[in-house]
Amino acid sequence: MSIIEDGFSSDRLFNQGYSYTYDDVIFLPHYIDFPTDAVVLSTKLSRRVPLSIPCVSSPMDTVTESRMAVAMAALGGIGILHSNATASDQAAMVRSVKARRVPLLTNPVFTSPNDRIQNDDVFDHGANPYVLVTESGAPGSKLLGYVASRDWAKLSDKEVKVYDYMVSCNDLVVPWSSDLGKIAEFMAEKGSDVAATVRDGEVVDVVVKEDVERIKGYPKLGAGSVGPDGSWMVGAAIGTRESDKERLEELVKAGIDVVVLDSSQGNSIYQIEMIKYIKKMYSNLDVVGGNVVTVSQAQNLIQAGVDGLRVGMGSGSICTTQEVCAVGRGQATAVYKVACIASLCGVPVIADGGISNSGHVVKALTLGASTVMMGSFLAGSTEAPGAYEYQNGRRIKKYRGMGSLEAMTKGSDQRYLGDTAKLKIAQGVVGAVADKGSVLKFVPYTMQAVKQGFQDLGASSLQSAHDLLRSGVLRLEVRTGAAQVEGGIHGLVSYEKKSF
Repeated sequence: MSIIEDGFSSDRLFNQGYSYTYDDVIFLPHYIDFPTDAVVLSTKLSRRVPLSIPCVSSPMDTVTESRMAVAMAALGGIGILHSNATASDQAAMVRSVKARRVPLLTNPVFTSPNDRIQNDDVFDHGANPYVLVTESGAPGSKLLGYVASRDWAKLSDKEVKVYDYMVSCNDLVVPWSSDLGKIAEFMAEKGSDVAATVRDGEVVDVVVKEDVERIKGYPKLGAGSVGPDGSWMVGAAIGTRESDKERLEELVKAGIDVVVLDSSQGNSIYQIEMIKYIKKMYSNLDVVGGNVVTVSQAQNLIQAGVDGLRVGMGSGSICTTQEVCAVGRGQATAVYKVACIASLCGVPVIADGGISNSGHVVKALTLGASTVMMGSFLAGSTEAPGAYEYQNGRRIKKYRGMGSLEAMTKGSDQRYLGDTAKLKIAQGVVGAVADKGSVLKFVPYTMQAVKQGFQDLGASSLQSAHDLLRSGVLRLEVRTGAAQVEGGIHGLVSYEKKSF
């Protein structure tokens, strides 16, 4: 009996002249011969940067600063620090990440024993429960004790010196490299609710029992993304101007593991020259180029020496490049096309943008990406920069495109080659996203959903998925508008959607 052809091969589907998004395409299920837990999602960000999970936080100023980068590394992914800051501030973010080994970042406040605390500003009006006391009032001097905000609030005389009521904590110091388990054991042994992590004699963080218990309630963390130096791995974004060479020097000294050239259109003489400069000056540093969406763009950057490619143009939820400039590509097509050429050269692909759910992650990775870079998916989380606000009763955080006029005034206009233009044209918007909670909770659940998707595809790893797709074993189809509606929640008067 002849075999009836079912679905399309990827080569046939993506060579019909259509620009497909993730929602446009659907994979047909394959054969399962392994359990979900057998799926391995370990991968590479670039040639020499391995990751345990294929997740990267985007270099946007409302997504990735030190706290997000620490959390992403703890999960086994990596954070790319944004460059919408001075070079010294960006380098300080790198050092902050490198100094930690637990997914916490408190930015401790210091005082000296002879100081007086006359108002609660130092406690950030209750947000910061502890102030550390050192000999000089600086993080680099000897730690003597701490002041709890609850103890200070009970004082009848706020003019007394800190020395008179601080809690001595000479024996409450733990090495910076201690994991949460060791810190929890230490607190139990000492009967303390607080511990200070110290590196090279300098206090790095304050860890409180409440935070330890909260994180222990999340899915169990693995080893995380640890670099050759024994600290969390972290990347940083830079531009392609002369001043970025000086910025890069500071970032390298601070210890970055990878540099990402941040441009909306990476196929330019400016980026090619910067790639060659970096490979010459810092041969051991991996360089991620982009953004690109076509084979020819990718080839130019590969020939220049990139170690990874960032794919996407106009697919982000806050990006208006396709609308304003009439250039770009549907993200599913872009990832597939670029991955086809990149795989021949051993260059990993980062699918950047368009990720709204776990199904999009499955599609991006199966179409050839090694990692997914996420902005809106992570924005609004506890670890994202910015303060929570309330809008119509909902708890939100600001989320803005780096091409928005608001972000451009901070320096991101060079990403769109517009820093020398007299008239600024926006290629992004400013918006808000709902509170998502901690990435330490929802990212592990997302990865479990991705594993289930891979199991349905019959792929036990990213490489297995890529091989099945390129061999024509995995089949795809394009979904009509009605099929997309049918594939989602429909036909209900009301519903409550909980992913986990």
